[in-house]
Amino acid sequence: QVQLVESGGGLVQAGGSLRLSCAASGRTFSRYAMGWFRQASGSEREFVAAISWSGGRTYADSVKGRFTISRDNAQNTVTLQMNSLKPEDTAVYYCAARSGRDYYTQINEYNAWGQGTQVTVSS
Repeated sequence: QVQLVESGGGLVQAGGSLRLSCAASGRTFSRYAMGWFRQASGSEREFVAAISWSGGRTYADSVKGRFTISRDNAQNTVTLQMNSLKPEDTAVYYCAARSGRDYYTQINEYNAWGQGTQVTVSS
């Protein structure tokens, strides 16, 4: 089972940028599909972005054009570059993983989760 550790969260003003990283354990990281989800206080966890083992990407409409997901299979990391942040982006951000060749957007499609990192965007 892969283990995931997120980092890079923090407090930023609206319009600013943050870069989240997710470090994964295991020797088969390149065969994992990876995703980012977020959960705002009082809300359900929602999909943000996903990347397949081959680099195919998909994004939630709310972040398209502002966020970029990428992966480095040599370093066993996946990153989420977040630009033009808005107060509504405030949430705990979670990294997720599963085996598979595609990218996946549903929470129940993933079987490994990190502990989350807080992102707070002030207005």
